[in-house]
Amino acid sequence: MKRLSLLLAAVLLFVGCAKAPITGRTQIIMLSPDQETALGLQTEQEIFKTEKVSHDPKYTVPVERVGRRIAEATKIDLDWKFYVIENDKIPNAFCLANGHVFVYTGLFKYIDNDAQLATVMAHEIAHAIAHHVAERLSVAQLTGLAAAIANQAVSQSGSEYAQLYQAAIGIGSQVGIMLPYSRMQESEADHIGLIIMAMACYDPREALKFWEKFAKAGKEPIVYFSTHPTSRSRIEQLKKIMPEAMKEYRECHQKRGGSPL
Repeated sequence: MKRLSLLLAAVLLFVGCAKAPITGRTQIIMLSPDQETALGLQTEQEIFKTEKVSHDPKYTVPVERVGRRIAEATKIDLDWKFYVIENDKIPNAFCLANGHVFVYTGLFKYIDNDAQLATVMAHEIAHAIAHHVAERLSVAQLTGLAAAIANQAVSQSGSEYAQLYQAAIGIGSQVGIMLPYSRMQESEADHIGLIIMAMACYDPREALKFWEKFAKAGKEPIVYFSTHPTSRSRIEQLKKIMPEAMKEYRECHQKRGGSPL
């Protein structure tokens, strides 16, 4: 146990700290940029093996148009690429660490205009520029190491309930640390994404309309066992951030020589 404790102390000593864009939250990130990019490329290769890429301009044109505008607003130089996955049953999108964005055709059932598409794409791009995957992997590594120390301590105690305690440690680290952490990142991506879409001159008020529509689409997960917050909690958070987003939206239009409606 002493060796594991020393290892955890050494890891914590050399952990890299970063700041999330826009929110300024301090992050724990143990992966290098090269490792993060390699992970994105590996994931992308698996996607191309299992998913069908659509070339239908009905989807690809707006995804490219909106994606380029949001990417420009981030002022971050990534290898931005935009793909559409042909699957009408999945209303989803995601962005890999290398800046490659994938949007499922199923998402368009809930999209009425470019600003609503920007709501989702900016959220996913926010995950990438905030290095959320690298951060989550780093936290998982530290949590696993801490759990291993706790498990060893329990097993050495000789308690007849050792196995029960060890199971509780595993469940506790998942429900008490990793799932709330994922929900926190989702909320942060909502915040960053709303500001980015406003900086790209997309009306942030359309985000509320999108999530209102999405909230009516189906059952919400039990929040304690979910990686995502409920649509309703998203909406409430977005309303709080809206004054900041509207300020960016107005400034964007002023720079372009127009005025927002």
